[in-house]
Amino acid sequence: MRTAATSATSDRPVRVGSVPIGSGRAVLIAGPCAVEPDYVETAQMVAALGVDVLRGSAFKPRTRPDSFQGMGRAGLELIAEARVRTGIPVVTEVLAVEDVPLVAAVADCLQIGSRNMQNFRLLVAAGESGLPVLLKRGFSATYDEWLAAAAYIEQTGNRQIILCERGIRTFEPRTRNTLDLSAVPVMRELTDLPIIVDPSHAAGTAAWVPPLASAALAVGADGLMIEAHPRPRESWCDPDQALSLEELKPVVRWVRATARPTSVAG
Repeated sequence: MRTAATSATSDRPVRVGSVPIGSGRAVLIAGPCAVEPDYVETAQMVAALGVDVLRGSAFKPRTRPDSFQGMGRAGLELIAEARVRTGIPVVTEVLAVEDVPLVAAVADCLQIGSRNMQNFRLLVAAGESGLPVLLKRGFSATYDEWLAAAAYIEQTGNRQIILCERGIRTFEPRTRNTLDLSAVPVMRELTDLPIIVDPSHAAGTAAWVPPLASAALAVGADGLMIEAHPRPRESWCDPDQALSLEELKPVVRWVRATARPTSVAG
């Protein structure tokens, strides 16, 4: 049986564009939560900091129907332009089976969000796209349920799956979710899929994101997914948890200095 101390990298790295995830070097995915009209300019600024992969979604599942739901097809056009302008790959969320071809046409990796982790038809459609799939853990999902969701993608013949721990729902209300760092070493024993951590959705507060990011790599995560915005207070989605670009700079330098994800022996 593998342990976190003996295996700090995935046995099955996944390539997003030209970026391998799970190959032994920590990877940083960053950008705004949602695509906004100035997304191309924002993407260029984020890319200039040295991140590996851009994030940003044109379709957003929100708890309340009166919250911003994303720019839709107009946002996909901005994602396509950002990919060309920056030359780096983009991860973006897909919400519905019928939207998979549209999103896949402009993305390098399809994200399945926490709320859709058990949307089995969507998982199959995402797998059939042939693109890498970033599968976020459901906010009340067990490890076995998370792996079962991944199996729906894998049964299509698509083995390019990246797991993403983003915090789970517990009794503690101070954070948006409770980041389950145990998921990293435990999942390393259960699967050979790469696993990254999203500290932004766990924290809900920007100041707590860097220390949680540090902890994630310390337990052996293959990378991080972080929300960043040039003007966080003006963000159309999740402004409290987004880092400013100035706050993102030291995180980029620190991740770059991390030769490989490290683990703490038990």
